[in-house]
Amino acid sequence: MSNSGSTNLQHKDQEILVERAVRKTLELFSSRKLSADQLAFTMVDLRNPHQPVRSHYRGDTPIYPASVIKLFYLAATHRQLEDGRLQDTPELRRALHDMIVHSYNEATSYVVDLLTGTTSGPELPEDELREWFDKRNAVNRYFTSLGYTNINVNKKPWGEGPYGRETQAIQAFTPTRNSLTTNATARLLREIVTGKAVSPARSDQMMALLKRDFGADPNSQARDFTGRALPPSAKLWSKAGWMSTARHDAAYVELAGGARFVLITFTEGHSDETEIIPALVRAALEDFLN
Repeated sequence: MSNSGSTNLQHKDQEILVERAVRKTLELFSSRKLSADQLAFTMVDLRNPHQPVRSHYRGDTPIYPASVIKLFYLAATHRQLEDGRLQDTPELRRALHDMIVHSYNEATSYVVDLLTGTTSGPELPEDELREWFDKRNAVNRYFTSLGYTNINVNKKPWGEGPYGRETQAIQAFTPTRNSLTTNATARLLREIVTGKAVSPARSDQMMALLKRDFGADPNSQARDFTGRALPPSAKLWSKAGWMSTARHDAAYVELAGGARFVLITFTEGHSDETEIIPALVRAALEDFLN
């Protein structure tokens, strides 16, 4: 059998596996009214990194990305550093660390200001607002140039809500709401994992920030998402987050037996249900965890 035929067969098997995992998760949480349109999931098998196999459930549906958006800001920052458009400073390194490791919104605001040349602040006249909003879309334009679709990454995360020009932009322009798909997120994380996002050296730097020690690390990104489904022998890299209406994780997993997967899980309307994401991951990986 040719490699292509083997890959196609593996893809068919993985599609069945993803469909089964989603169905089992929906059944498990049916009493909590988890519905089919409140999940999105993408699974990429990287056992052969030269022929990754991707399967998904609602993988092209744009969903509010919670803290997963910060993964895109991380990659865009390294692109600008590589191109010499940003200067590598201790303060920027600190902001990237705090944005990814601790998921601090203040650090993210600092990074987005640098990437786009914009700041929050008082209201602007209409012509200045349009210029400001055009600059704010710099990260969007970068990923659009790479062929990413169904994403919107032009806004900072807020702690208490928008003010001033941020409020103006919401009222004047659409779409203004950040959104991602699990397929787009899986593509970015896969490229980081395989050294194809920006450069291998910069991918290594990004991976260092995404590494999670779920055995000892008290950080909830290791404890309360994909990591809860994994055995102690597994290795985990992830960017997780939650808000009042969403709970998401973008994870890369290496299992002791050699299996390697990118697993992107988005949920809607069940942010307090901490077991949904690990339950879906367990169901998807059950053939590899046993």
